Amino acid sequence: MELNDRAELDTSQVNDLGRGGGSSRGIPIPLPTGRGGLVGLVITVLVALVGGGIGLNAATNDDGAGGEDLGQACSRDNPDRFENVKCRNLLYVNSIQDYWKQEYPAISGRQYEPTDTNYFGQAVSTGCGSADSGVGPFYCPADKQVYIDLSFYDELASRFGADGEFAAPYVLAHEYGHHIQNLLGTNERAGQGDQTGPESASVRLELQADCYAGAWARHATESKDKSGQEALFTSITESDIKEAVETAEAIGDDTIQQRSGRGINPDQFTHGTSEQRQRWFRQGYDRGDPQVCDTFGTSRL
Repeated sequence: MELNDRAELDTSQVNDLGRGGGSSRGIPIPLPTGRGGLVGLVITVLVALVGGGIGLNAATNDDGAGGEDLGQACSRDNPDRFENVKCRNLLYVNSIQDYWKQEYPAISGRQYEPTDTNYFGQAVSTGCGSADSGVGPFYCPADKQVYIDLSFYDELASRFGADGEFAAPYVLAHEYGHHIQNLLGTNERAGQGDQTGPESASVRLELQADCYAGAWARHATESKDKSGQEALFTSITESDIKEAVETAEAIGDDTIQQRSGRGINPDQFTHGTSEQRQRWFRQGYDRGDPQVCDTFGTSRL
């Protein structure tokens, strides 16, 4: 994966809230605790549908970073900007949203509604209530925004062995997949189904977000910067895609449950198995079309 040093980044798509940022609306996010000490806490789809968030899994620790002027830090005038994790993730967000700006009208007949990603540390208040870093990255349907403590990537590497560089854009693309589901009304419809279990609405929602992430990855090198003239990525290789697939494997329900030492319990699945998460990401990537991501219309998850 190579980032384009000439790209002009759109800093308006990311807010750096620092520690405890945001303004609270709604109720605190309840955090289920049924997976032992390894991964910590998971936000479920059921919580999301009553005002919570939709997450990717895992627990995190704050890195102590405060709010930063991203306009200055991520400017093209700064030759070291992509050494900054915030600037790299800003580029990923720009790329993902540029993709959906082009693709969303084809699947919905409507214009894409862009939304922000919020960097936070330790805790944050959102339209879904208050959350801490333990929830991992999540999307809040109530305010239609993505939230991430960037130290999550350290946790992903140290606890789950997913230390590839392309893990980060996969994570963000997954969360923006939930934004697409929210715009399409998929989240609301999913609330009518079971929220845990191997064929639950929760699992179908998460696997679809993985597939959407794969569709973006297929076209990521086509995405343009703020000026519309420069590519954001100059290359994405099969090795990068392998890193995304390995990340999907590391955070499958069965793998996480095995690591917790409590055995595999399919009745508690909320995100899908490692094999499913890999396969649906790959399906999106191989076909490059979000319309092949209909996890609700298939009997084979």
